[in-house]
Amino acid sequence: FNYEFIPKNIVANKINLPFLSETNDKGIENNLYPFVFLNFDGNLFIFANNQTTLFDYEKNIVVKKYPMIPDGEPRSYPSTGSAVLLPLKNLKASAIEAEVLVCGGAFKGSYLQSLKARFMGDMILLPNGNVLLINGTGPETAGWEQGQDPVMSSILYRPDNDISSRFEVQNPTTIPRMYHSTVALLRDGRVLVSKSNPHTFYNFTGVLFPTKLSLETFSLKYTIQVAINNDKVDESSVSVTMFALAFNTHSFSMNKRLLVLENDKVTTVGNSTYNVEATMPRSGNVAPSGFYLLFVVHQGIPSQGIWV
Repeated sequence: FNYEFIPKNIVANKINLPFLSETNDKGIENNLYPFVFLNFDGNLFIFANNQTTLFDYEKNIVVKKYPMIPDGEPRSYPSTGSAVLLPLKNLKASAIEAEVLVCGGAFKGSYLQSLKARFMGDMILLPNGNVLLINGTGPETAGWEQGQDPVMSSILYRPDNDISSRFEVQNPTTIPRMYHSTVALLRDGRVLVSKSNPHTFYNFTGVLFPTKLSLETFSLKYTIQVAINNDKVDESSVSVTMFALAFNTHSFSMNKRLLVLENDKVTTVGNSTYNVEATMPRSGNVAPSGFYLLFVVHQGIPSQGIWV
């Protein structure tokens, strides 16, 4: 129940974190692979089991304890829900509002009911600020061959919609993506979906759900190409978004975040060509160093992303 820094820069590198022992259910655990996000104030938002804390890793102190998640059911592995830090907006403001979405993982209801119970699902932020919930199985316990009810349809979550219309079912896949599946965002806005292996070793034959090493792409509505005659731009509907690269294991992507940069100015520079000026975040706590995919979004439709 400790954490450490990489690369190692202090003598006592392993530092005790009581929060991990407090959230450990003996014999079940329910706090493995906790959901961790860097908050805009430089502290760490940590969710494990059914509890959440804001942690100052430099002073090794708890800054704030949040209320237990509604219904008190566990959401982290092996109950295995997933979580995302919803898009960070109003980045010029003195105080930024950060909101974390936790989906799936528990047998009982949640604050906002999804359309189908799901374990071991993957959540990914999209360039336009929506969230895709994909892969996984019905209510079981994560790990190996426990899941027997693959969820074939993904869910689109639109955080800016009215609370009654945030979830939308997408077209189903034909390939079960269960334990050890993963997703990644591509430059063109599609989502790369890969793998599934509910077995201790690779097992390709003679089982209900064989190991899958295949790749496929999931296309959102905004990837449909049509020809239009009106080339006018609604300047108020233009934004620039930056998607931070993530690394994934057990239904959670570390380092994942989407920054929404409001446009400062949109000017016409040619036929159907525009220049968009936007201001970068002022703090490395908001935009940690690393590579990002940058998109220009107009009325919910993203451009091709470029690496920055």
